[in-house]
Amino acid sequence: MYNTLHIFNHRMVILAAIFVLMTLLILYGSNNVSDGVYAPFHVATNHALVTTDLKRWTGREGYVPVSGNKNMSLRCHNCALVTSSSHVLGSGAGEEIDHTECVIRMNDAPTMGYETDVGNHTTLRVVAHSSVFRVVRKPNEFLHQTDSNPVIIFWGPPNKIGKDAKGTLYRLIQRVSMTYSNLSCFSVTPTKMRRFDNLFHTETGRDRQKSHSWLSTGWFTMVIAIEICDNIKVYGMVPSNHCSCPTTTTSPGGPDECLTYLQNESGRRGNHHRFITEKQVFARWAKQYNISFTHPKW
Repeated sequence: MYNTLHIFNHRMVILAAIFVLMTLLILYGSNNVSDGVYAPFHVATNHALVTTDLKRWTGREGYVPVSGNKNMSLRCHNCALVTSSSHVLGSGAGEEIDHTECVIRMNDAPTMGYETDVGNHTTLRVVAHSSVFRVVRKPNEFLHQTDSNPVIIFWGPPNKIGKDAKGTLYRLIQRVSMTYSNLSCFSVTPTKMRRFDNLFHTETGRDRQKSHSWLSTGWFTMVIAIEICDNIKVYGMVPSNHCSCPTTTTSPGGPDECLTYLQNESGRRGNHHRFITEKQVFARWAKQYNISFTHPKW
């Protein structure tokens, strides 16, 4: 009896020690996270929410032609902003999108083979410097446009896509602009790039560089869409709370999508896209600039 009781007490001591150790580890981890994790927009400390008037913020001087002397004069009453998200697959929204006055797409988001869901027309495509090669590799889909006077806006570090850049990437963009005369190709000026950074700081209370953040193509595209459109309908963009929803794992993006979002949002080492924070800002802008979201609706 004594041996059994002794063994029982010994096991209880071990379990209690393990419990205390685990509690300490959790508390230690929580303290580290609070110091090291990039806090989302809605919990940014010591930051009063600022309402930016993006209609006044706009500046057509921020876009320069890659070749020739064209002006970025695109103006639309109704716009469809189609993301590259798989959430729009199965929506059957292609016809509705194609009947919209202006259709805006991002990077190398495909249309061929997906016309039923995403449509085929493209009025404006916003392309990051990191996606240029992927776009150029499929000229029949992205460069041989049948739309009237389609526009491509390239954004990225000035040393890669700026007028003064002499690297391979800039020469490639120039060649695209001169080869496909039906396209109007523009790059974002260094001054405008700084303004995009400042806007992020104003809206989130976070300095982009100090917080190790990369602005996404979605950030640039949304701002540009607000500049040129009176009404915007966004297809395929999930809300900021998407990854906290119990049904997330059944969505077209699957768990990998949320893993990417959460890792990027909390990452401190290296640079990361703050997708969740950006979407919180988009939700605020939606109330100011006639923006609606569908597939999913929010």
